Amino acid sequence: MIDFSRYLRPNFPRNFPRNKLALLVSLSICGTAAPALAQQAVDATALEEVSVMATPIRDSQKAAIDAKRDADNTVDVISADTIGRFPDQNLADSLGRVPGLAIERDQGQARYINFRGAPFRYTSLAIDGLNIPGAENGRVPRFDSFPAVITRRIDANKAIMPNMPGEAVSGYINIATFDPFAKSGWAVSTDVGMGNQELGDGDIEKLALRTSWSNDTVGFSLFASENSRAQTTDNREYDLELVDGEVKVNELDFRSYKVTREDRAYGGRFELRPRDSALERIFISSLYNEFQDFEERNQYILEFPTSAAGTVGAQQFALANRMLEDGLYENSTFTNTLGADFALGEWFVEARLNRTETENNMFLPIVMSRAGQVSASYDVSNLEDPLVEVTQLGTGAAADLSQVDYYMDLAYIVSSELVIDATKFKLDGEREVSVMNLPATVKVGVEMDERDADGCVMAAGYGAFPSSIDIGSFATDKAWATDFTNSIGGTYYDNQGLRAAWEQAVGSLAVEPAADQLISLEEQVMAGYAMVTTEFGWGNLVLGSRIENTDYSSAGPDGEYADSFTNVLPSAHLNVNLSDDVKLRVSASTGVSRPTYNEWRASAAVNLTDKIVVGGNPTLKAEEAFGGDIALEWYLGDASLVSAGAFTRAIDNVIYADSATIDGGVYLASAAGEEWTYTGYVNGDNGKLSGVELNVIAQADDLLPALSGFGVSANLTALDSEFETQSGNKFSLPGTSDLIFNTSVFYEMENFSIRLNHQYRDDWLSTTENDSMAEYWAEQKRMDLQVSYTLPTQIFGADVSLYANANNLTDERDVRYAGDERTPNQIESYGRRYLAGFRVNF
Repeated sequence: MIDFSRYLRPNFPRNFPRNKLALLVSLSICGTAAPALAQQAVDATALEEVSVMATPIRDSQKAAIDAKRDADNTVDVISADTIGRFPDQNLADSLGRVPGLAIERDQGQARYINFRGAPFRYTSLAIDGLNIPGAENGRVPRFDSFPAVITRRIDANKAIMPNMPGEAVSGYINIATFDPFAKSGWAVSTDVGMGNQELGDGDIEKLALRTSWSNDTVGFSLFASENSRAQTTDNREYDLELVDGEVKVNELDFRSYKVTREDRAYGGRFELRPRDSALERIFISSLYNEFQDFEERNQYILEFPTSAAGTVGAQQFALANRMLEDGLYENSTFTNTLGADFALGEWFVEARLNRTETENNMFLPIVMSRAGQVSASYDVSNLEDPLVEVTQLGTGAAADLSQVDYYMDLAYIVSSELVIDATKFKLDGEREVSVMNLPATVKVGVEMDERDADGCVMAAGYGAFPSSIDIGSFATDKAWATDFTNSIGGTYYDNQGLRAAWEQAVGSLAVEPAADQLISLEEQVMAGYAMVTTEFGWGNLVLGSRIENTDYSSAGPDGEYADSFTNVLPSAHLNVNLSDDVKLRVSASTGVSRPTYNEWRASAAVNLTDKIVVGGNPTLKAEEAFGGDIALEWYLGDASLVSAGAFTRAIDNVIYADSATIDGGVYLASAAGEEWTYTGYVNGDNGKLSGVELNVIAQADDLLPALSGFGVSANLTALDSEFETQSGNKFSLPGTSDLIFNTSVFYEMENFSIRLNHQYRDDWLSTTENDSMAEYWAEQKRMDLQVSYTLPTQIFGADVSLYANANNLTDERDVRYAGDERTPNQIESYGRRYLAGFRVNF
């Protein structure tokens, strides 16, 4: 039953505060006018920060290519202007153009990264070199709330070195934040944008402000970023099956979501660089970011109990169900770092102390009306536009689903919560040595990472909905905004008003999680590494190893499970300069991927009678990986590149969801030796992941000066993956598309830049929706246009640029299917997105 006494709804704003627009504009004017009178000197040594020039695309590509060329491993780099001057919707959009990286979206918005076709947890995320917990399940990084305003560079490391976390099986993404010493004196950057989400005519607002000041010894930066996007997501879901090759319709689900997504970030950095001291710098930095998804759902489900095979049919008796929701999804990351760099004899030492807290919450109060009796006919000959005509039972007269006499009204609440507290201490040292009379650099380091995770996977409760509330009275006459045919005549409800009436009737809304859904887990990872980079006339060789010891304990209602294991992770990286412009890289590396906290939890529903367990599995083994990379890179001119590479990974203990036979003693001591059935997460075997990557960045200024200003960036990745379940079935790894293709065509000259981007990935096993290795996302395509113009003269000493972006130009839909493309279970549409604004940089 539902406990209505505990939950108080968070008082978060549903509409973006427009007064902040005026505030940021005022700050930008003050910040650009005052510093213009004070100081304009530029620190020419800040090589990684790209200046705002007349060719931002070329400048950013040159900076990224230079960083890639100088690296000791296989890495792709995104420089500041790529995500700042040509802003993407979020950092996931920017990473989605890197060779081998593909985007997974939620309601059209880029959120996750499949790094080389691997599951999300195979990627480690770091801020300024310190990896942090993923907001989802402790392992899954999200990129939809990290602001571009703080980012000067992103490194997508593909060949993992000993000084990188071992959990980076497929890749290690490091976000380097803005350096206040990049420009001496005052610097201010402001971004103000407004736009429209085409479907539902939703408002988009974008505000960002960054300011910094520095001299030779002191520097600080402050930033704020807030974005809001209102949209309608149009959704059709299906329960279909194939009977003798024909589609049989069991259920059709019509949904319209009214969504407001807000993300915000605040923080800063203070840094001291003493003169004539062994202490090179000491700093403190802070970053808080959060993402909130306010969701109103209007949903009708039509059940056809006696349907026959065929795409067209009629049912004299069908059941209608209605679900109305006003809910919230939210996650946040609050990370703080104290750091110092200093000389200790012949060693250069970096010390870091970090404290990070992440939260991931969901609260969905749903009014559920069940078993309305109607007649209905359907036509799914066009699966991308299913048609249903609903009539009153036995009369043939049109039926209004908002006024149908439903058999029962239920109060249904679903919630989840996970809070992770992490403390990290990291100490790295390096010094110059001689190896066989050759110059070399030795690096050593130790790291302690402690994490506590508490929350619940899912809490759900039913109860009778208050009979004093007339649900139908909250129906409006406003028809759904839709790209499909609104054949059921769906109209919106006042979901917020209905929820308010519900809360008033019962006091407050809450659901108490069951003990078998709780997460209580402690984890400690102690790591140490040593590596040596030896310089030769033809390049260098990096050899080293990392050791990670993991201790964890997972508590559940029936006891606690604890374990400890150690992984030795060697690696080698050979970088050969075949000529001044051609480089060959060969690497071998190892990695470990620990289970997520949901998978590792020692809480499960235990049925002693039937000897069945459903839930977490604290005995899961970590996934272990070994593989190699090879890449050939040809640097053409200042900002052009052609590269080709291949990689392979062998992965043991692949984690997946399934049913298996276990020893009952894991959950009940007296049942040791008995065979029980466990449904949840288990380890598979024989995991394989391999691929080939081709990348071209071509600037006409480098190759065809007659076409000065034009350029092309294109990359193609072919992937293959497989693992074997305990029953011997074989599947691809979740997230693996066979083919990923990205291309950009651009032109820039005389302060004007225009770029057209196209992204493509083919089908992949779902990483976010499935529990049973059967759901796939169909191929996805995206086309975006970005235009920017920098005013030829400064205003109050500031560079001012105007920009306009258009996303999803071809109005693509996202399709998910179960096992076979002939039986889709979801088709989703959200329309095009437009944003225009201005930036002020001083």
